[in-house]
Amino acid sequence: MSSNGDRTRGATIFDVARLAGVSHQTVSRVLNDLPNVRPATRERVEQAIRQLRYVPSQAARALVTRRSRTIGVVATGLPDYGPSSIVLTINESARDAGYAVITTSIADAAGPSLRSAAELLIRQNVEAIVLIAAERSALDAFDGWELGVPLVAVASESRGRALRVTIDQYGGARTAVSHLIELGHRDIRHIGGPAGSMDAEERLRGWRDRLIEEGLPIGEHTRGDWTPDAGFAAGEALLEHGVPGAVFVANDQMALGLLHALGAAGVRVPQDVSVIGFDDIPEAAHFSPPLTTIRQDFVALGRDAMIAVLALLQDEQAGAVPPAPRPPRLVVRGSTRAV
Repeated sequence: MSSNGDRTRGATIFDVARLAGVSHQTVSRVLNDLPNVRPATRERVEQAIRQLRYVPSQAARALVTRRSRTIGVVATGLPDYGPSSIVLTINESARDAGYAVITTSIADAAGPSLRSAAELLIRQNVEAIVLIAAERSALDAFDGWELGVPLVAVASESRGRALRVTIDQYGGARTAVSHLIELGHRDIRHIGGPAGSMDAEERLRGWRDRLIEEGLPIGEHTRGDWTPDAGFAAGEALLEHGVPGAVFVANDQMALGLLHALGAAGVRVPQDVSVIGFDDIPEAAHFSPPLTTIRQDFVALGRDAMIAVLALLQDEQAGAVPPAPRPPRLVVRGSTRAV
């Protein structure tokens, strides 16, 4: 009997949930004698508690009372300028609101990795989770999974049940292409981001739709992994078919690589070809030539995420209205000109 006690003494609320076949928040409702639990479900949970000899802790009760005043942040993808800026702003906004933040970064957006990270945050009694989703797979990993805490997603596409905050990637791409069209360009190529990236797909869609509206040819587009090396390789590939009139690049880092490739081939920017990027990273103004680009307000986006978290925590049952996508804006510098 003592050995059985030793074996079960460390049982957690998650162990009870797994044995009873319910979510951990259902276990918490039973422990706190809250309504909206079916009698049969309550009996299964109570049986699992008895079988495991589970003793609820203050931490377990916090899963229902949610007064840890801690927010969890899961950042997926590479630690680029945009995601890093969003995480920093969430931390600052949370601190201003009296909350602490626990952040975990995951390069692999596979479902098991993300679920493991989220469960770890829940075990640390976070009141809500912010998911910075680079790829669709990150959102899909949470779809249909009852976390028991509010979920806010920083994502370009609306997928699943998370409350979304975003910048209008599609509109930003249209603005970039419109700028080039207004300068008189008709041959406008695109260097896009990786397949599966929501930002990349929205920017690709904006480029294509704007060209179709103007009746302009849609040439072959290339893809990169957001790095300057990818931009350089894409530039070399473009030049194999001649010098295009203009290139819309899906981010500034790849635009830097493209500028390098063009310069190495003796192609002048903007005299021979106009180049426009996306993001407006701090270095963009110091490229050679200074880069025309689409500026994203990552600081405002981080604030939007925290505002959404606070709104959900205030009245989770009623939900919260997602803010309208923030429009990015054109920043004209020396890499584009009229033809």
